Amino acid sequence: MQAKPATLSMNGNGAHAAGVGHACERLSYRSSRAPEFIDITDDVREVLERSGVRHGFVVVFSRHTTAAIRINEAEPLLLADMECMLARIAPPGVYYRHNDLSVRTVNLTEDEDLNGHAHCQHLLMGASEAVPCADGELLLGVWQRIFLVELDCPREREVIVQVVGSA
Repeated sequence: MQAKPATLSMNGNGAHAAGVGHACERLSYRSSRAPEFIDITDDVREVLERSGVRHGFVVVFSRHTTAAIRINEAEPLLLADMECMLARIAPPGVYYRHNDLSVRTVNLTEDEDLNGHAHCQHLLMGASEAVPCADGELLLGVWQRIFLVELDCPREREVIVQVVGSA
C-alpha cells in the first residue's frame, strides 16, 4: 500500500506581473518500511496544476538525509530488484562508525537511530529531482514516476515541491 500525503500547505503561489509563476508546497508522507518506494508523481502533478505554471520546471526535494527522491519505473519486480540492490550496496547489519555510539560524539539525539546504512544509500540516490514542464504537464517519459524512497525506518517524511516558470 502506497502512502498518501498527510498534509499539504501552501507557502506561496501565483503569477507575477512579469508573467513568472511560482509555487512551493510541503507534502507529508508516512512511510511503512525500509526500503520503500512511495510513488508521489500524482501529488507533484497536483502541485503543478495548482501553481498555474504552464512552462518551466518542478523541483522535488526531500528534507531528510535518509529519504531520497528518484525517478524510475513503477514496475513491482524492478522495485524489488532496487530494494535488493540497496541492501547489497549498504546492508543494515554491518558495522558503521555512525552507529557506534561509544565513539560518535556529534549530531546525537535521545532516540538516535542506528542508520549508517541509510545515510550511505542516500549518498548514492540523492535528495532531489528537477522535472521540466510544458503546457502545464510534467515532461516525464512514458514509464517514469517520481518516488520518495524511505531508506531508514517507518516515520513521517516531508517533501518540498517547488514550481517555477511562466503562466
